[in-house]
Amino acid sequence: MPPLLTPQDLAAIAGEADVRILDVTYFLDDPGDAKARRGYEDGHIPGARFLALGKLADPDSDLPMTLPQPDAFAHAMSEAGVGHADRIVLYDRSPLHSSARVWWLLSLFGAKSVALLDGGLEAWTAAGHPVMVGPAGATETPGLFVAHADLARVRSLREVRSQVEAGDAQIVDARSPGRFAGSEPEPRPGVEPGHIPGARNLPYSRLFEGDGRWKSPAAIAQAFAAAGVDPTRPMVATCGSGITACVLAFGAERIGGMMPVYDGSWTEWGSDPSTPKAKDV
Repeated sequence: MPPLLTPQDLAAIAGEADVRILDVTYFLDDPGDAKARRGYEDGHIPGARFLALGKLADPDSDLPMTLPQPDAFAHAMSEAGVGHADRIVLYDRSPLHSSARVWWLLSLFGAKSVALLDGGLEAWTAAGHPVMVGPAGATETPGLFVAHADLARVRSLREVRSQVEAGDAQIVDARSPGRFAGSEPEPRPGVEPGHIPGARNLPYSRLFEGDGRWKSPAAIAQAFAAAGVDPTRPMVATCGSGITACVLAFGAERIGGMMPVYDGSWTEWGSDPSTPKAKDV
């Protein structure tokens, strides 16, 4: 299964026994994922299950969205009826393109085959495919998800600090130009404006067409180049809380690169009094 599916691709395989379709919509202003769940109930792809992104974060962390322990992740996926050997298709209705975060988590924890639905639910309905209304039914059979963490896909504050000091990796920030420059306030209290010194800015929105579909690999490569990022050299993606950084990571893999994600991202770096901060104002 390719990493990016058209609605037609998904419609052709949706009924097969090992295919799991997950709505992984997430909004920043949605504690408890209530808004995302209501959206799922208002209309979802037939057979899709709703998976709250909040269940895929470490509940003991002071940060808003960080890696859970492998056993906790495996339990959440198994409870949702998803196994590590299944073909897993993700979509969302979020401006954050939150399905990229779940793609990154699944890839990191050892899922064999994960794809994103290009353009999400809007593309599915625009192509004339049906939607279902109503809450998800109970999962009849739990999945068997065995999680093995690939730590090459993630970076800690200590590792990023070391790479900044050594200058041996490109730090690429997915936030908006204003937040990157430090001219806009941060949405979370206690987090200073600005960016990691030496970082490059590639807003995640630049990897999408106006209708929400992913740009072509050639256009993604142009966006990386325009931001001064060489995907053949070591890279690390960062953002506000680790969600949209995963958009850059997916984009990098679309053009043959491998981009670890700084999981704590600017929420961690910007709230730590010991870390250096840079501004463009």
